[in-house]
Amino acid sequence: MTSPTTPQPPVPVARLSSFYFFYYAALGAFTPYWSLYLQSRGMGVTAISVMMSLWYATRVVAPSTWTSLAAVSPRPIRWLRIGCVLTVASFAGFLLPQPQWTLYAVMVGFCFFYNAVMPQFESITLTHLGSDSHRYGMIRVWGSLGFIAVVTSFGWVIERHGAGLLPWLMLPLFVLMSGASFLNRYARHVGTHAAHVQGFWAIVRRPPVLAFFIAAFLEQLSFGPYYTFFSLYMDQHGYSTSLLGLMWTVGVVFEVAVFFLIAGFFKRWDASWLLIISMASAALRWWATALWPENIPVMLVAQATHCLGFAAFFASAMQLLARYFPGNLNGHGQGLFYGFSSGLGGVLGALIAGQLWRFGDGRAAFIAGGCFALAGAVIAFCFVPERPKARKQ
Repeated sequence: MTSPTTPQPPVPVARLSSFYFFYYAALGAFTPYWSLYLQSRGMGVTAISVMMSLWYATRVVAPSTWTSLAAVSPRPIRWLRIGCVLTVASFAGFLLPQPQWTLYAVMVGFCFFYNAVMPQFESITLTHLGSDSHRYGMIRVWGSLGFIAVVTSFGWVIERHGAGLLPWLMLPLFVLMSGASFLNRYARHVGTHAAHVQGFWAIVRRPPVLAFFIAAFLEQLSFGPYYTFFSLYMDQHGYSTSLLGLMWTVGVVFEVAVFFLIAGFFKRWDASWLLIISMASAALRWWATALWPENIPVMLVAQATHCLGFAAFFASAMQLLARYFPGNLNGHGQGLFYGFSSGLGGVLGALIAGQLWRFGDGRAAFIAGGCFALAGAVIAFCFVPERPKARKQ
């Protein structure tokens, strides 16, 4: 371990950024367009909501399973690479002709491995950054750039050639992600012991940490209608696929700006302030989406706030996780964060959105999403610690 007087080794920015780029490039195809692909396979709204809930359901178990396996392994990086290779292999199942019911099994396998690898990689990135965790945004921003490149170009392709082509377009991205995993490694070994695990749960039981996880859960719950049905929602209001791609791109463009500027914010303000702001902005965004979906300027502004509801939220969450779970405990913290908030929150958000979709053609689902985000903001304001951090001059 590096001593306090030893200079921290250089951060391998290019290698870390390459993995984020390809991982989120694939997500840039999956998140906006996968529901359209499922629709092209003849699935209805209820079936799509169940299928998309599998994406979040696997997040409940995959992150903690993978980070635990990596933590006790003498070579934890192997688990990252195994997960990436299995992501490629399982996703290839979508290319095979098969009845609709078997798609559920393929979806479970693909989502499990795809969701398993990112929490481990976040831990890898933080081991390299060490005390410079405020630089996280400058590396993570490459994921947003990959997302933008794909969501823009794939929207154009799908509009002209149909959503059935989507799996063939996505498979090379997963292959490149797998290749990037072989270029990366931990900055140091991050094993675990029983004492560490006991210490981890002692931290989780602290009221401020519990409040953080509950707020994060509610934030992810609020995204259920967006991640599951936003593309279909825009389609039913007359938006073309290329315009839909623009809507997704606008949000991520502003997300890039946030990731570039976030390090300066964290030097002056505590991360918990940004957590509160991000969730409050998400509430306003979902209510605007529910009330004025046909108004393109309003929708563009609403999409622009993705830089707060997602990027700022995620960056502040990484800061708080680094604070709450230092060193060897961070991988476990990442696993719980992804499993509980993104996993359980995501699957319930997708299922609730599916049930509410019949009311007002989706408007009720987005109104409920806004209420969930507001509740998370209130909990964060009241219970998450260190929010009154003094501004540095």
